[in-house]
Amino acid sequence: MPKSQTENVINVAFIGNPNCGKTSLFNAYTGAKLKVANWPGVTVEKKEGHTQYHNHDYKLVDLPGIYALTSYTMEETLSREYILGEEVDVIVDVADASSLERNLYLTLQLIELGKPVVLALNMMDIVEERGMEIDLHRLPEMLGIPVIPVSARKKTGLNILMHAVAHHKDKPIDKTEHHHSEGQHIHKHHDEFVLVYSDEIEDKIDAVKIKLKESYPDMKNKRWHAIKMLAEDEEICGKYPLDLSDIIDRSYESDIIAQKYDFIEEVMEECMVNRTEKSEKTDRIDAVLTHRIWGVPVFLGIMAFVFFLTFMVGDWLKGFLETGLDWVYEETAHFLIWCKASDWVVSLVVDGALAGVGGILSFLPNIFILFLALAVLEDSGYMSRVAYVMNHIMGKLGLSGRAFIPMLLGFGCSVPAVMASRTLENPKDRLRTILVTPFMSCSAKLPVYVLLSGMFFGKYAMFAAFSMYVIGMMTAVAASLVLSRIMKAERVNNLLIELPEYKAPNARSIWIYVWEKIKDYITKAGTTIFIASVAVWLLMNFGPHGMAADMTDSFGAHLGKLLVPVMKPTGLGYWQIVLALLSGIAAKEVVVSSLSVLYGITNVSWAVGMSSLAAMLGAQGFTGINAYAMMLFCLLYVPCIATIAMIRQETGSKKWPVVSVCIQLGTAWIVTTLFYQIARLF
Repeated sequence: MPKSQTENVINVAFIGNPNCGKTSLFNAYTGAKLKVANWPGVTVEKKEGHTQYHNHDYKLVDLPGIYALTSYTMEETLSREYILGEEVDVIVDVADASSLERNLYLTLQLIELGKPVVLALNMMDIVEERGMEIDLHRLPEMLGIPVIPVSARKKTGLNILMHAVAHHKDKPIDKTEHHHSEGQHIHKHHDEFVLVYSDEIEDKIDAVKIKLKESYPDMKNKRWHAIKMLAEDEEICGKYPLDLSDIIDRSYESDIIAQKYDFIEEVMEECMVNRTEKSEKTDRIDAVLTHRIWGVPVFLGIMAFVFFLTFMVGDWLKGFLETGLDWVYEETAHFLIWCKASDWVVSLVVDGALAGVGGILSFLPNIFILFLALAVLEDSGYMSRVAYVMNHIMGKLGLSGRAFIPMLLGFGCSVPAVMASRTLENPKDRLRTILVTPFMSCSAKLPVYVLLSGMFFGKYAMFAAFSMYVIGMMTAVAASLVLSRIMKAERVNNLLIELPEYKAPNARSIWIYVWEKIKDYITKAGTTIFIASVAVWLLMNFGPHGMAADMTDSFGAHLGKLLVPVMKPTGLGYWQIVLALLSGIAAKEVVVSSLSVLYGITNVSWAVGMSSLAAMLGAQGFTGINAYAMMLFCLLYVPCIATIAMIRQETGSKKWPVVSVCIQLGTAWIVTTLFYQIARLF
């Protein structure tokens, strides 16, 4: 995309380390509702937005969080390619002020590009809480770029940052003050560049630049390219081939990195006051939450408490919603009768559409509590600890610890979880993660657990539902281990993840996260579930001879009965159950709405409706064992259509969606059959 021809439009790229508050800052400017979480892997593709300040229009681009301008993972490649492109006018480097030493490594690499850079110091409140101070006069002197303190949470410093962006556009790096341990370089590079390396490296950089000028006269940022060639960067060396055998006798990457950190140490010594202060509170909490032995039991305990809230508080709130839905059912039926609508129209609307959609909407309080709890855990910084703790276990199994981050996202929805696999460097690790992530229990399966556990397990309903989440994780890990043996994975990627400071969850970030999830849930109820409910009603009320007086003569009954022999060993050999499971391929919530339509219960998720459905199922010989088997099957079987489509998109192949369906369907049938057949013995 060519650079904008409109003078008043400034293209600004937001870049920074994972977890620095970059997306929160982007949201504060644009009003966008991108997901914000206190752990890495949230932004896996660039997002665009717009804002205005005085007479300028700003096009803002939120790039994936990276630690350096390398190109190993997909997000690193995306960020680097965009930053190197011609479209960017100003780079806003968002840094976590409380972890300035770590953030400055990327800052130095960005400065070396020669493009206008503005450093936005976020999270200054944490710096103050630690009793530290940053010298905001000396820091820009040493870096040669504007340094602006901002707060994405409190929305302070935003206008000043945009003012700096407008003022700094097209300006070169300011002359800097830098104390080099080996004295001034012979070429006086201290007057030109922020970071000057040793004489040996600077001589080689100058020599490479001469050759680059001869072979690639139009190349910009020759110094940066020369540094990358000294570090033997594969992409740069491959893109700009040169014979440098007379200059480069080895890789200077480690030397360059070491000297960068020497300069960072110098900056920290001069600009950070009381930098030895530590967050004792975080250390004390992490001593328990990230413990090698107690970390996993604590995580399971926290998730159990989340489900306690989901059931207890959610069911209490559900009572109010049920009253309103009951009124809608009655009034709609009365209105249709008053309009003298035919019986089949009344049945289609009330028993088909409203029963299916209403049965799903009544679970809205449970879904709300679940997403609220997950949002609090993410924004507080705990979820990154979970990935860290699980890395130790997965590492012992020969698996990638980093792969557990997309799997954790699967608690919410499998679609973004599959997308988050882009953060994995190794293609085989990425493929394995895509194939096993749908085993994680997404929120769409929760209505099935709530319904079946509520009907058959009474006061133990919460534990029955919670067990699905544990089994889902165990199955995903086991499946990944098997796939690693089959695919003969070359190596294991250890998890490199930041453990951020714990912080009080931000109300706005939580509201955005929860509202987006609830909106998606309601939208799905009004579209996918509505259509599926109507489709199931039509299948149940029409047969080969027209409208079926008896449901057993319908198309749906014939379809379900074809698969009954296959499902009988699993304990799910009932044609109504088979048809409900088939409908769940559209979306897992449809299983509940289909049961409502199939058994003619408009209030299936309410106490009265659940009692009626339990009685009907019991009359067919459907017991608690069958109910748990059905929960297991729903947990493990075919991903929803949206997830299948995302697997197709992310793998770029028609083969792997089919493989995914086969793996999950086979796993679901085997696990459920083993459980049912063994449980029957007792």
